[in-house]
Amino acid sequence: MSVLYPEIDPYAYGFLDVGGGQQLYWEAYGNPGGRPALYLHGGPGSGCTPSAARYFDPSVYRIILFDQRNCGRSLPNAADMDTDLAENTTWHLVDDIENLRRHLHVKDWVLFGTSWGSTLALAYAQTHPARAAAIVLAGVTMTRRSEIDWLTRGMAALFPEQWSRLIAELPEDLRQIGVVEGYRLLVNAPDMETRVKAARDWHDWEAASILLANPAGFPRRWRDPRYLLTRTRIVTHYFAQHGWLEEGVLLRNADRMKAIPGTLVQGRLDLEAPLTTAWELSKAWPGSELVIVENAAHSPDTEGMARAIIDATGHFSEISSK
Repeated sequence: MSVLYPEIDPYAYGFLDVGGGQQLYWEAYGNPGGRPALYLHGGPGSGCTPSAARYFDPSVYRIILFDQRNCGRSLPNAADMDTDLAENTTWHLVDDIENLRRHLHVKDWVLFGTSWGSTLALAYAQTHPARAAAIVLAGVTMTRRSEIDWLTRGMAALFPEQWSRLIAELPEDLRQIGVVEGYRLLVNAPDMETRVKAARDWHDWEAASILLANPAGFPRRWRDPRYLLTRTRIVTHYFAQHGWLEEGVLLRNADRMKAIPGTLVQGRLDLEAPLTTAWELSKAWPGSELVIVENAAHSPDTEGMARAIIDATGHFSEISSK
């Protein structure tokens, strides 16, 4: 039986115009008068699903989900040929969160970020510490160069067959400039066929670690070519620029969050975001707690991970506003 709260319908939803032709889709679940909470999805570019609201008690939380720029239901979508990603950076997203907070008349909120969403939560909290009442992170990342290199090259030691296929699909001239930049160019090719094939090849590589840890965990959305293209365009766009983050800056600035309590939930067997990142962050962030889930990997919806996340959101449900 799932430990998550039951799935519910949103009580409000809409689009927020944040300028530059960008329209962010958002939804609100749970108790309209409850403690505001914001879920930050992974990817970057994965978009939200209603199941994300199930990590919060809907009787006490006002739960906000939104699709980050150019993915999910936000517009324009990165799968469209003419969508320009130039105004999609980490710092645009940090500003988007603030715009959404003001739009929804939220004083401060509990942040829950998974995978890439943990990087975004840290960037936001370090920029606007007064607006983060508490933070829960799962599958912790800080999008450092070493982490990007591990995801796009280092794991080849564990999956040499899948790595060979990934490299083999790159034209020779693109192999010379590296996997990330090579695939970024392919998913921005002038023809849709090349874009879609590159997106599938990229996700075949990512699937290797996901399926090893959880054979039943292949995301259903990955069967949709449009979704794959959206996500790959955004992932490679961010990785090619190292997330627009000065190397190690989120770790160095962790003391900016010393007044913010936090819980880091990390699977010991997480191949995509190895435990060392969460451990280093917990040592640098006063007031944070690291919860290591044995026999768990990157997915937040396996029983052990979900239970630890729900314990954390439950703990912060009555935290006072600043």
